[in-house]
Amino acid sequence: MTRITPDLAAYEVWFLTGSQGLYGEETLRQVAEQSRAIADELGAGVPVTVVWKPVLTDSESIRRATLDANADDRVIGLITWMHTFSPAKMWISGLEALQKPLLHLHTQANVELPWGEIDFDFMNLNQAAHGDREYGYILSRLGIPHKIVVGHVSDAVVVGQVESWTRAAAGFAAVRSLKVARFGDNMRYVAVTEGDKTEAERRLGVQVNTWGVNELADAVDAVSEAEVDALVAVYDAEYDVVPELQAEGARRESLRDGARIELGLRSFLEAGGFGAFTDSFEDLGRLKQLPGLAVQRLMADGYGFGGEGDWKTAVLVHVANVMGSGLPGGASLMEDYTYHLTPGSELILGAHMLEVNAALSSKKASLEIHALGIGGKEDPVRLVFTADAGPAVVVAMSDMRDRFRLVANVVENVDLPEPMPNLPVGRAIWKPAPDFRTSASAWLVAGAAHHTVMSNAVGVEVFRDFAVMAGIELLVIDEDTTLAGFQRETQWNAAYYRLKEGI
Repeated sequence: MTRITPDLAAYEVWFLTGSQGLYGEETLRQVAEQSRAIADELGAGVPVTVVWKPVLTDSESIRRATLDANADDRVIGLITWMHTFSPAKMWISGLEALQKPLLHLHTQANVELPWGEIDFDFMNLNQAAHGDREYGYILSRLGIPHKIVVGHVSDAVVVGQVESWTRAAAGFAAVRSLKVARFGDNMRYVAVTEGDKTEAERRLGVQVNTWGVNELADAVDAVSEAEVDALVAVYDAEYDVVPELQAEGARRESLRDGARIELGLRSFLEAGGFGAFTDSFEDLGRLKQLPGLAVQRLMADGYGFGGEGDWKTAVLVHVANVMGSGLPGGASLMEDYTYHLTPGSELILGAHMLEVNAALSSKKASLEIHALGIGGKEDPVRLVFTADAGPAVVVAMSDMRDRFRLVANVVENVDLPEPMPNLPVGRAIWKPAPDFRTSASAWLVAGAAHHTVMSNAVGVEVFRDFAVMAGIELLVIDEDTTLAGFQRETQWNAAYYRLKEGI
């Protein structure tokens, strides 16, 4: 089956260098050589393609570069560096026209100063220390959203920060063209899975629309037996299939039904150009099972998914899959289900009925069938596993009426403290930062959703960068969070975002 997450190398980030004609052709030639070297060094350390552009020395060339970047779908952002002193008023028209994410790299060509050789020719050439300050002023004056990275590109921390930004830019580019298919509506009476789909298209570019579940059932009915045979063979090869689902097992036909659902769902999404979808156990139409295995495998291939009609989480899962492209781990729908409340050793057990992405685990999943006391359909097939121990992040999106709010909690997934033979679902067990009491209290203060995306491929910095690009609120719960400080931040943010939008 085909992954829909892009090869990030197909995306371009343009590297723009600022200077001016005052210093003469020889200095500008050196500026070009050194800026190209910086761009090449960055390009070797990030997953996207860094494209160096000729040095910019006047307003019209700057404006033209940003307009060209806007018009090129391959370009997902600009990295800018003022190698010498670039008078910032000549950047105004270009910056105000820019529609792509922006990173301000505050660096210089050399790591160490050659103390005994420094003369004014050297000083004229190496002026980023104040050239970037001039540029930083105009970015602040114009209120241009951007990321600042400070340091030499030989520093792994610098490259890592730029890499995070490029991954966020890839996610932002993906959401701008994302189409979400909703099969049925939201779960009845639930509040937080609702949201303003028109505002989502305005803010993020994502299209969210609904199709009847029996349109999906028609696609499932159209699947051939030969296609089912081929996919079931893949299941047999990739998973530890329990005996009752094996070739001579008593419930083999249920596995074939699961394969039909996957094939029909995949064909529907491919035909419509959808990158994410939702379903609801309250509206399954002619489907024989609640899609479990199908959803798990589609998420592993990069699709976004939200249960019970939760399209906002479906968007986040796809975006997180794109941002983590090429990295170990994955992104999945997740839900805080229940707690282990031993004082000092609190843990959260997360799952979601059936639909958790097995890419969260590096171990071979078990393919099983069990009863599901919800939905009123036949017993569904599903993959059973536990997410790998290690760092992760859980992120929720809520509609706060006047804005979308992301809430991110840094967590540490842990191994199962004890076996759970009677919970046959994909699951994760984690310890939240900074501690359980602060984390849960802050989550409730923020009104954060009970559905999240869990990623063990990318961390919270990538989501910070994404939120800046998307112009939406982000609240982070991490090792530095205090409840009093978090409460103040939510109050300040309420005032800020209302003022930002005007009356």
